[in-house]
Amino acid sequence: MKDIFNLDGRVAVVAGGAGLIGYALAEGLATFGANTFIADVNEESAGKYAAELTAKGLRCSALPLDVLDVASIPAAVARVLSLAGSLDVWVNSAYPKPKDWGLPFEKVPIESWRAAVDSQMTSYCLCCREAAEAMRSQKRGSIINLGSTYGIVGPDFSIYEGTDLTMPAAYAAIKGGIINFTRYLASYYAKEGIRFNCISPGGVENNQSSSFVEKYVRRTPLGRMAKPADIAGAAVFLASDASAYVTGHNLVVDGGWTAI
Repeated sequence: MKDIFNLDGRVAVVAGGAGLIGYALAEGLATFGANTFIADVNEESAGKYAAELTAKGLRCSALPLDVLDVASIPAAVARVLSLAGSLDVWVNSAYPKPKDWGLPFEKVPIESWRAAVDSQMTSYCLCCREAAEAMRSQKRGSIINLGSTYGIVGPDFSIYEGTDLTMPAAYAAIKGGIINFTRYLASYYAKEGIRFNCISPGGVENNQSSSFVEKYVRRTPLGRMAKPADIAGAAVFLASDASAYVTGHNLVVDGGWTAI
């Protein structure tokens, strides 16, 4: 039974793999045997992290990928197919955002809103399409999108009071859209044997202010923020045969935040 989590022989790509969550996802997939590509616009960081995992005896490589460059996405897929011979798992974890990401909703310029939606939602859509089409001929594959609790429920703005942090309106629109687009793709590609699922993390530890962390933890049933490794376990499950009958699902990893 434990072998159903085994990813030996699988080829996985983590888009945004040099990010906080992305690197944890790449490490998790590689640890369970996948030949993993850390795909990122920051090639230096991607190379560094790939070297760290390789030094641990894992199969890992860096892959140049700029999700804001339409031509970069099919080029990355083609490179993976050329180097590894197949593509079995694709994880969308990239998080591009405009410089004015934290503006209040009523002050967001329409150009900024459009740029945010285009850079995050559209890039996920294009990555999904390119990855799925690469998987079509083999009649199997797992594509995982990163949603968010704030794609499911509205923000609790009280936890941001007295801090420099906020929750942009575009984030809720984008993540909610990604979650439902994942359901669409799950239905569309089901006949091809390609599964689409989402992971929606709660707040992840990232050197936030102590006052924010205290309020967040107080509101979370499990009494802590998430660690990046908490999200990795969900990715391994959705990438592996352990979830062979799971598609169109949004797996919430939030310590109970959305349960109350």
